[in-house]
Amino acid sequence: MVQWIPQTAIPPLLNMSLNNTTALPNLVVLISGSGSNLQALIKAIHTGRLAARITAVISNRADAYGLQRAAEADIPTAVLSHQDFASREAFDQALQQRIDTYQPDLVVLAGFMRILTPDFVRHYEGRMLNIHPSLLPLYKGIHTHRRVLEDGGHEHGVSVHFVTPELDGGPVIMQAKVPVLPSDTETSLAQRIQTQEHVIYPQVVKWFVEGRLKLANNQATLDGNALTRPIQHLSV
Repeated sequence: MVQWIPQTAIPPLLNMSLNNTTALPNLVVLISGSGSNLQALIKAIHTGRLAARITAVISNRADAYGLQRAAEADIPTAVLSHQDFASREAFDQALQQRIDTYQPDLVVLAGFMRILTPDFVRHYEGRMLNIHPSLLPLYKGIHTHRRVLEDGGHEHGVSVHFVTPELDGGPVIMQAKVPVLPSDTETSLAQRIQTQEHVIYPQVVKWFVEGRLKLANNQATLDGNALTRPIQHLSV
């Protein structure tokens, strides 16, 4: 099993000018809620740990707090409500058109609570990532923390994966695990999972924008090596 330990001793790339955005990869981030993973990406960019720029944050909900996070970081925002469209396909077509105006190198799903149509997913094949609060392939779908507790599980976690037409079924790149404590509630478990999310998602995005992470033949590769198992994050 491949393991990864964050290189906390390595100083950020402070010599990189954050105003020189012409050569930076473009990210479009899709959200539906608070945008805490969006904030983790913003922080990684501002500290020089992630050499990219977020060209737009798009939400399907006008009340998503993540839109305020984006505005405070001077990132353009857009709201495209799925309720304004007669079908899932029509919404995804409009969303795709909006995303493509920003010419993204990578589409980042950060708590975007929509099941995407196969045509939409294929359009961004190999350049769309998602983060899911479980140790995939366990607990696909929603209410993962509740389901782990109901099952009496002893371990839980989070996975970052490439998006494919299968719901939460794309190749998993990286995971972080946490123990399930006897005193845990959905809230406490979610909080510990979220802490890990904010570490591993910027790292995976960093690998992608550096050209190290790719999707080939429905398999994730890092530095040209196929990931037969997800990389495991070890906290230090």
